[in-house]
Amino acid sequence: MAKKYSKVKLNKFRKSILTKMDEVTRDMDELKEGLLDKGNPKAGLSQDSVYSVHMADAGSDSFEKEKNYMLMSRESDYYNNLSLALERIDKEKFGVCNICGELIAEERMIEVPNATKCVECKTKDKLNLT
Repeated sequence: MAKKYSKVKLNKFRKSILTKMDEVTRDMDELKEGLLDKGNPKAGLSQDSVYSVHMADAGSDSFEKEKNYMLMSRESDYYNNLSLALERIDKEKFGVCNICGELIAEERMIEVPNATKCVECKTKDKLNLT
């Protein structure tokens, strides 16, 4: 019989993942607000508007937007990975290492609910990549 977590533990993991997904959604909403913030509503209305903003300020604004886009992408990827973890819960394959088939430690699954490899296989995998 294949190793797997009990239905009670799977439900506990599901609740934890749903909570994390809510947090990620809130974080992404805040990032979207920052990206949509227009700043000065009159900027860009006149020909002189190019000079109305200091170049360093424009650079800082550009950097912040770029950073927010990167964070949005990262949060979106994490959200998708959490969704996949929910699918694995539905299939009762959650917490089973994709490489060795052993049960991934509960502590790891609590901290990294989207994990698909046990620590040992993840470490071996990393060593083979370098």
